Amino acid sequence: MEEKRKSVAKPPQMSPYVFTILLMGFGLWCFWDGWITTDAEMAEHALFNQVLSAILIPWAVWDFYKLRKRAKKSKKKNE
Repeated sequence: MEEKRKSVAKPPQMSPYVFTILLMGFGLWCFWDGWITTDAEMAEHALFNQVLSAILIPWAVWDFYKLRKRAKKSKKKNE
């Protein structure tokens, strides 16, 4: 029984930047829909997309720098 437990592979580690990439992607998409697009059907949603892009893009940038700082700190700690 113990042999089976030891041989079970751990799941792969997920990158800590996945959430940041998703935030930035969605923020850029909202930026496009809120500020740049000329689609008349999107005009009624423009304000929502403008506000959301103003929130998500800075959040993604802040999260990126926070993760980088943490990675540098842990790298120095491990050295």
